[in-house]
Amino acid sequence: MRHRRPALAIASFGLCALLASTGQAVATEAASDQAEPSIAAAATPLTASNFRYTLSQTSSSLVGALDSALPNVTMGAVADDANRTPSCGSAPSVTNRTAYYCWNSGDQTTEAWYPQGITTSSDAYGEGTYDGKRINLVSWYDHAEDGIDKGVRISVSNLSASASAPPYRHILLVEPSGTTSAPSFRPVNIHAGGLMWYGNLLYVADTSGGFRVFDLDHLWQVSTGNSSAVGRQSDGSYHAFDYKYVLPQTAKFTDSTAGGYAQLQHSSVALDRTSTPDSVIVSEYRSAADIEAGAQVRTIRVPIDYTNRYLKPASDGIIKATEAYRTDLESVQGSTAINGKFYFSQSDGSDHSNPNSDGDLHTFVAPSGAMVRHGNALTVGAEDLSYDPGRDYLWSLGEYPGYRWVYAADASSF
Repeated sequence: MRHRRPALAIASFGLCALLASTGQAVATEAASDQAEPSIAAAATPLTASNFRYTLSQTSSSLVGALDSALPNVTMGAVADDANRTPSCGSAPSVTNRTAYYCWNSGDQTTEAWYPQGITTSSDAYGEGTYDGKRINLVSWYDHAEDGIDKGVRISVSNLSASASAPPYRHILLVEPSGTTSAPSFRPVNIHAGGLMWYGNLLYVADTSGGFRVFDLDHLWQVSTGNSSAVGRQSDGSYHAFDYKYVLPQTAKFTDSTAGGYAQLQHSSVALDRTSTPDSVIVSEYRSAADIEAGAQVRTIRVPIDYTNRYLKPASDGIIKATEAYRTDLESVQGSTAINGKFYFSQSDGSDHSNPNSDGDLHTFVAPSGAMVRHGNALTVGAEDLSYDPGRDYLWSLGEYPGYRWVYAADASSF
């Protein structure tokens, strides 16, 4: 979901996690409900260099002051300190499904937070692990109507501990604030529709602003016991709405356009390790009404530098996209690319009793291939996409309370 909606009254049920014991794709229970792939017009190439970014960085002295004030921990330590256990009892209907897991009952049904983005340690490093562990990260945005915007939390799921029911813990994203003598932090109030993990950096899609970037080399432990406090308190302690760990924003890539192009809406982000160099895929969400009113739906590719983990400037020093297409697919929630083939997840309503409300997957081979629709291939409320090349897993997740599986499909089967 790319925009906040009224809370949904949905019957909850328990879920369980299950990973296929072999690496083979698992046929879904509802294969008969899924439409045959259909062909549409090809995507339209755009002038890629008209999509641009400018880097700004958080004060290193402010980050350093917080480093000195707070215990630093590793991502591996956070994964080992998981305090929640998934509990599920039903499998998602997903074409070519290879894996799935869920959340505990509270996270599965809460209206206070909605999950959106997904990335994995296979994005972080090609070998597929980070701090020696296989980890999945999922973003949630604050949906509670309590007058307190807690911003974004990240679920750290330890798949090395259990692939089928990975224990997990939430951490809070924060933006450093205050002064070097009294450093503090505040919530990051964005939608967090997409995640991309690259080395020690976590990129989070900022719908109208580009990317926020968070550095796992500065992961801090804070005090707990106060669910309403955030940042530095009068007694010198630090709190984060009762979350034990916080991850700080250390940079931002602000987007812009040239050539009369409308600003790109950053609704999803994914890493493509199959391109040379590695690159970032960004797509935008537009509703049917937006498109009818004249909005375009676009996706772009931006190169990324493996040496410093930042978006890579062109020879003129400007960070520019190297590929761009107009797809005009409505309700695109996630995208990625694999060996020149683009993948788009599309939400299709919230009627959980109707198989035609299940999410669709669209593909096309750049630059001129036709768009192919794989109808009802994903779950209802399908969101972001992330690709694990080591296992050929195409990860996604569902956002609606009671229907929040995290799952993977065999990418090569589409």
